[in-house]
Amino acid sequence: MSARETILDAAARVMREKGIARATTKEIAREAGYSEALLYKHFADKQDIYMSVLRERVGGLADPTELAGTGEVHENLVDVTVGLMAFYVASFPMSASIFSDVELLVAWRSGLTEKGGGPRAPLRMVERYVASEIELGRIDAAADSYAIAAMLCGAAFQQAFLACFDGLDAVPDAAAVAERLVASLVIAGANNGSNRSF
Repeated sequence: MSARETILDAAARVMREKGIARATTKEIAREAGYSEALLYKHFADKQDIYMSVLRERVGGLADPTELAGTGEVHENLVDVTVGLMAFYVASFPMSASIFSDVELLVAWRSGLTEKGGGPRAPLRMVERYVASEIELGRIDAAADSYAIAAMLCGAAFQQAFLACFDGLDAVPDAAAVAERLVASLVIAGANNGSNRSF
């Protein structure tokens, strides 16, 4: 295993246990068995490490845009929602600690935004997917891609929060929960005035 991979594994462990607010680069380097100097040869800063951990060590958050035009929209949205729940359950213990310090939150908000990350990233991905399906005519043109994405991301986040609060490492019956969430989305038909659910 390369030094970079070892560092990412160590960072994921330390950040899960301590949260990113208390996980220092020194501690990550020590956990990996390397010097801090070597850590900085692979990563620009702690935010870069965190973003890499999210991309490469936390499952669930794949860009759903490639699903556009394939399979059934309903099933795609269920899969996306299950993935969101898994991502939020894995990332919440790491990221929640930044809210404990206003200065830390301001710094991380700025840094993550510059790197294209932050809590809006999943929302933007899901919104792009829904917008793509609208363009393809697989979701009614009257649908609001932002609202659909916000509802699914918000519900997935809440389920993940409850699972984390209960000490669980996954949302119980995630697929069934996602199925209910997606089935509850009803979109008014633009052409015939009917209602259609996914």
